[in-house]
Amino acid sequence: MKVLCFGIAKEIIGSSEIQIGGEHINTVSELKSWIHHTYPEFNSLNSCMIAVNQEYAEDSQSLSNGDEIAIIPPVAGG
Repeated sequence: MKVLCFGIAKEIIGSSEIQIGGEHINTVSELKSWIHHTYPEFNSLNSCMIAVNQEYAEDSQSLSNGDEIAIIPPVAGG
């Protein structure tokens, strides 16, 4: 499963994408748990959205290997 990373998520992970293999991640909720466990710095973020196939996803949404997944961190602007 390929996960694209943007903004502070990219900085935390140290790459613009990560490959997740060998894990049993079937939902967005399970993906978020894996991210927070693997990269504890994510726990300091107020929120983080997951997009699946270019649409924001709910925690209960199912994931498959062919999905385009992106971590969208909070954004600041002015």
